[in-house]
Amino acid sequence: MYVMIFLPVLYIIVFKYIPMIDAQIAFRDYTFTKGIWGSDWVGIKNFERFFGSNEFGRVLKNTLGLSLYQLIVGFPFPIILAISLNYVNHQGFKKWVQMITYAPHFISIVIIVGIIMQLLEPRTGIVNVFLQFLGMESINFMGEAQYFQSIIVWSGLWQKLGFSCIIYIAALAGIDPMLHEAAVVEGASKLRRAWHIDLPGIMPLAMILLILNTGHILDTGFEKVLLMQNPLNIRSAEVIDTLVYKIGLASPAADFSYSTAIGLFKSVVGLVLLVAVNQISRKLKQESLW
Repeated sequence: MYVMIFLPVLYIIVFKYIPMIDAQIAFRDYTFTKGIWGSDWVGIKNFERFFGSNEFGRVLKNTLGLSLYQLIVGFPFPIILAISLNYVNHQGFKKWVQMITYAPHFISIVIIVGIIMQLLEPRTGIVNVFLQFLGMESINFMGEAQYFQSIIVWSGLWQKLGFSCIIYIAALAGIDPMLHEAAVVEGASKLRRAWHIDLPGIMPLAMILLILNTGHILDTGFEKVLLMQNPLNIRSAEVIDTLVYKIGLASPAADFSYSTAIGLFKSVVGLVLLVAVNQISRKLKQESLW
């Protein structure tokens, strides 16, 4: 067992812990010619710059809003799909539904964004063509800031729903069949069985996944958000990840120290939320990570 665990532990040390040393860039005035250790130490100057900037409030609001929206929408639907599929007796129909819901997960983000833009195109998109058929005005969905987060969240749910429910289907398979047999004898409906047997059976797993997802609450899906940004919706589309990319890489005058400070702030917030939610779960006598 020690031999088996050696490689995973080595991977974590090399690719997770050793890179943490470079996080000190956030506390330095980093220049490429001087290197990390040779650059001047400036303490929390980069963090103060971020907290005092005009972008801080807007970017933090957009990031938290989008992340909470994704968490609220993305958490219950895989559970509902898994439980529903668990009660489907027709194997052909069950496999067909699984294939349809799993397939989008394997589509590239770039292709997904292209599909979304084609569907929502103001003149020829299917959605606006349908709205015009109903006698309504077409809507420039990609040009309206108010629609940006909903487009991100619901298209993300379509892409990830089927794949996310796999783990719940596996958990449902581990529930003792005798519980369902006893419930059927007592005359319980499928809805009652799902509520009193299936949900309690997968709740420990659901709590663990909820805690882990809370730790990534500021991770909004950088690639998709960046690809769907434009000057018209940037007011609600700019998030921490895209801001870090633009400051640290896309800008001609790349400011590595400032962008690292912003990224480190995001990581610290995620860690604090992870520990807090884990403690709350323990106090409520639910499953926890430690």
